[in-house]
Amino acid sequence: MDTDTFRDIRTAVREFIRESVVPREDEIEKTDRIPEDIHAQAREMGLFGYALPEEYGGLGLRMVEDVQLAMEFGYTAPAFRSLFGTNNGIAGQVLARFGTEEQRTRWLPSLASGETIASFALTEAEAGSDPSGMRATAKRDGDDYVIDGSKRFITNAALSSVLVVFARTDPGAAGGRGISSFLVPTATEGVTIAPKDAKMGQAGAWTSEVFFDKVRVPADSLIGGEEGRGYQNALTVLSRGRLHIAALCVGLAQRVLDESVQYAAQARQGNKPIGRFQLVQAMLADSHAEIQAARAMVHAAAERYDDGSDTSVGPSAAKLFCSEMVGRVADRGVQVHGGTGYMRTTPVERFFRDARLYRIYEGTSEVQKVIIGRALLADAGMSSA
Repeated sequence: MDTDTFRDIRTAVREFIRESVVPREDEIEKTDRIPEDIHAQAREMGLFGYALPEEYGGLGLRMVEDVQLAMEFGYTAPAFRSLFGTNNGIAGQVLARFGTEEQRTRWLPSLASGETIASFALTEAEAGSDPSGMRATAKRDGDDYVIDGSKRFITNAALSSVLVVFARTDPGAAGGRGISSFLVPTATEGVTIAPKDAKMGQAGAWTSEVFFDKVRVPADSLIGGEEGRGYQNALTVLSRGRLHIAALCVGLAQRVLDESVQYAAQARQGNKPIGRFQLVQAMLADSHAEIQAARAMVHAAAERYDDGSDTSVGPSAAKLFCSEMVGRVADRGVQVHGGTGYMRTTPVERFFRDARLYRIYEGTSEVQKVIIGRALLADAGMSSA
């Protein structure tokens, strides 16, 4: 995509978010859902497929463009981006990168148009960042696979038409070995999606438990047509997702800072704006500096991701720094607002709760540290054994 075309897309997204979504954040918070008209406009703008291949109806944006849009998405309620995040991200990318041509042709056009929402069903009660505890199984039975087990914290499950399900096809294999991935329509007999979870924050972004009871799917539902590749494929798309999350954190941090600056310039104590107090200025300055550092880090990591020079450590480092950074910025935002910042009627209170999840999903901060540390030591010649 040429620079001018992408600039127009980014400008349109920014205007839509700030003029149509931001004013309705309280409504999203209270109703725990994205309004239908906003959903429809997101579809019309092509937001359900901006990162999917052009040949299947998407925009085919590179990572350097993806992160720029993500910074715009991050400026408002996280639920807005979450609505189409799984189509462009972890669910859609598994299919786009590793699916057979028949699978891509069958599903990607409807994902790109927003007609279909896909979910990424990996996490279980005993298997989050570490796959060794995965209990879901997929057993070959003639021309079918039979899937049993459960998943939890599955984003958009209650809205989805198809699940990208990870299950063990080789129960004797250890760790991530022997795990495969399948396309499972949610209407398939034996699939049960529980009511949406009640969460600390990110209202409107729905997650649910999903149960599989002798769910029978045809053998051609195996993504890529090859067993045992599921977890490696998941790691690949999760790495891209981590860089996207890092950019969302930059966008949210910028919103919190903007709210804090405006409040400090207008709120008064002792007959003068609180922005006159140097310690308030210091909090704003610390947040601004961290956001600038995070923004530069994300852009640099995206360039390396696109040229293939770093598709693992860079995204993990960016996700680690940015998710921790937005928590600090949100905390300072509440502090600048004082007692007002603790009230549910204040945006920074909501963003304080929203920001907390970024340190957990798509790999916790602790997992990112392990990935980075192991890679650094491997470069120094230390054995992984």
